Amino acid sequence: MKEDTRWKILAGLALVTLSLTLYLAHFLIFQDAHHLLIFLVGDIAFIPFEVFIVTIIIDQMLESREKKQRMEKLNMVIGTFFSNAGIPLLALLAKADPEIHRIRPEIAQGISGTDEGFIAVTNCLGSHQCRVLADSLDLFALREFLKNEEDFLLRIVENPMVFEHESFTDLILAITHLDEELRARGSLASLPASDIAHLEGDIHRVYSQLVPAWLRYMEYLKTHYPYLYSLAMRKNPFDPEASAVVGR
Repeated sequence: MKEDTRWKILAGLALVTLSLTLYLAHFLIFQDAHHLLIFLVGDIAFIPFEVFIVTIIIDQMLESREKKQRMEKLNMVIGTFFSNAGIPLLALLAKADPEIHRIRPEIAQGISGTDEGFIAVTNCLGSHQCRVLADSLDLFALREFLKNEEDFLLRIVENPMVFEHESFTDLILAITHLDEELRARGSLASLPASDIAHLEGDIHRVYSQLVPAWLRYMEYLKTHYPYLYSLAMRKNPFDPEASAVVGR
């Protein structure tokens, strides 16, 4: 028998024995079995209601509060990811997006920090067909960037809270897989067209997950931390001319 199970059985027996002892003491003192049975049946009848209050109402309230606290901590982890790796990676991939120039005017509206600006960014990126051309991307620079971020991504993966956010977990796994694919190739200068197409698929997987993740994080900042949102939009990774400097 496991030690934990044994401890629970002994504790249960001890509590039952204590309860029976107290009931026996009550009977010996007052010699009133009638009222003792009334109290006993009343206590037993109240147990389901007590279980309902404790396990369903109070437990759900505590669980909801705990989940909210976990999500706050997880959003801090997501914010650290975008500050260190996510935004630079997004900017690098966006440069190789053949259609990004078509939506840059709408994206630039987000720098204003207004609700209309954010809605414009969300709408245009939400309907944008994320695509990256490997021929337009510096694969060597991408490999070096991911190599430099390996330790950071490993620490992200080691955080148990990350696995509570399925889409963010998929994004991290897609990035680490792309890193492995690029590191597995000795030279990136003379790859056959079939291999370029394969890498393009891996890059597309990262890019197509990174864009909505960035939008969700921007929405979170806009709601809870407007000052962080303002800086993040001024550093818009889709706008090569974006600047943190506040203009007029």
